[in-house]
Formats: sequence, C-alpha cells, structure tokens
Amino acid sequence: MRVILAQPRGFCAGVERAIDIVDRSIRLFRSPVYVRHEIVHNRYVVDELRAKGAIFVDDVDEIPAGAPVVFSAHGVSKGVKAEAKSRSLRAVDATCPLVTKVHRQVLRLHRLGYEILLIGHAGHPEVEGTVGQLSGGIQLIQNSEDAERVEVSNLSKVAYVTQTTLSLDDTAEIIRVLRRRFPSLQSPLTDDICYATQNRQLTVKRLADIVDVVIVIGAANSSNSNRLVEVAQAVGAPAHRVSSAGELSPDWFTNVHVVGITAGASVPEVLVTEVVDHLRDKFGADVEEDAEGIPEEVYFPLPQELRAVEAGRTQPQVTHKRS
Repeated sequence: MRVILAQPRGFCAGVERAIDIVDRSIRLFRSPVYVRHEIVHNRYVVDELRAKGAIFVDDVDEIPAGAPVVFSAHGVSKGVKAEAKSRSLRAVDATCPLVTKVHRQVLRLHRLGYEILLIGHAGHPEVEGTVGQLSGGIQLIQNSEDAERVEVSNLSKVAYVTQTTLSLDDTAEIIRVLRRRFPSLQSPLTDDICYATQNRQLTVKRLADIVDVVIVIGAANSSNSNRLVEVAQAVGAPAHRVSSAGELSPDWFTNVHVVGITAGASVPEVLVTEVVDHLRDKFGADVEEDAEGIPEEVYFPLPQELRAVEAGRTQPQVTHKRS
C-alpha cells in the first residue's frame, strides 16, 4: 500500500490562533477559564484544553459573573456579546478573523440598505453568529432549491455572503442560480470561503484522481471535514471520514493500492499520525508527503484584549526606595 499525505492538511491559522488564545487565557487568568461552545470542532483538542483548566459551556448564562470567557473560532452573535457584558464577564474573542470579515460585510451591506442572503448550513455556529449580527434582514440559503425559492423586496439591492467552510463547487452553483434570478446581485469584496478551506478542497480534488480511496480525518460536526469527503466523492473517489484511527474499517482497503489522507482544519497532526501508524501496522504502507502541495504561511495576531493583559503582566515592577 502507498499512502499520500495531503498538503496542506490539519490546523489552519484561525484554529491555531483560537487554541493559543485559550492556552494563554488559562495562564493569564488562571483556571477556570470558560469557553462558550467547542473552541473548534475537534474532541481531542477540546479534551486537551479541558485538562488544562478550560470549562466548556453551552451559553454565557452558565458562567459566574465576572469570570473570563473565550468565544469560539466560529464567532458569536451580538446578543451573546451583550449578555456577556451584562454579566461583567471578561470576554476574549477567538473568532477567526476571516469570520469577523464576514460579520463586518453584513453590517456594511445592511447600512447600505441591502437585503442579505447568507449561503450556509442551518444550525452551524458560524451561521448563527453571522445571522446574529443583525436583528433581522438575513435569509439563509442552504442549497440551489433555496436559491430558486427565495424572494426579496428590491431586486436592485440584494447581496450575498457565505459561511467560510463551504464546498467551493456547491457554493458556485448556488451563486449561479442567485445571479440568474437577481442580475444586480452584490458579491463580497473578497471571497468569503477561507483560504484553508479552498486549499484543502483543491488538494483533495487533485489527490482523488490518483488514489483508490480518500480518508478524511475530522469530527462529525466539522463542516470543512465533511465538505472534503463530498469533494472527493464528487470526483469519483470513495471517501470516508473518521474522527480517529479507531474508526477505520478494514473493508475500505480491500484491493486498495493507493490511499490519500487529509485532515480538516481543526485536526491536530497527532490524529493523522495515528491513522498513518495504523495503515503501516495493518498493511505495511509506505507513506509519502504530497509533492504538489500548496504552502500556507498565514498568521493571525492575538486579539487586542488578550495582548493588553499580556503586556500588563510582563511590564517590570518598579520599586520605590525610601529616601
């Protein structure tokens, strides 16, 4: 068996930043530090942070007044931020900057009088956070059928934004339908689907042409991981998502000679290593890195509220001598 490791795979800059924010918050504020929802969609990451002192809650009303809270990388609504403020919580916002960019677009388009169509998946925390930037006026489009049915009051003032972790191909089809129905449709100033999502999908699409099966490592509730499976299957390659090596099925590798492995943007490399070690042990697999991978050198700075606390903690103490 030959195994090709997709490049890029695993953690993106937004996920690395979010995990770092929780780590630093625990050190700065001392545990417990509360985190609203999973910081990223990966159980391994969540359990590691919980062991360090993070407490994950469903909503801010579960947090003691005045305690530190970190908002997840998926973003939160204005209502959640207002409630945190009303409880005097010390909020640190780990929202991915690319999601924040979508939030700002929504507010700008609303100020300009546009009706806003959000292409995304109902129930996903990123979609809930984006819809929650306004008290109303955003319609959710989940598929081409929704795009065919949606109605607006002013055909000349319609705009769309998208969830950052969608399938490029599916989103393009939805946009084609919307453009046909609303010729004046306003596009985002820059593409909303994040660089990491695009890079991983393009890599999987290329690998799917040369492998017998694609294994995607990622959580069941990870949108970008599920999209990677769909991208591979759309090209014609069998593809399976697993959270860990323990979910691999021997049946997937019958008469298989070349395996492609990738990982969603919230997956640590240790889980990739476990899958690779399993294939080495069971099938004597030879493993190689994807030689045509797309390099990623993106970095997002920490939020200002956390940098301010760190700066205060690192300033030298001045001792005043009695004259």
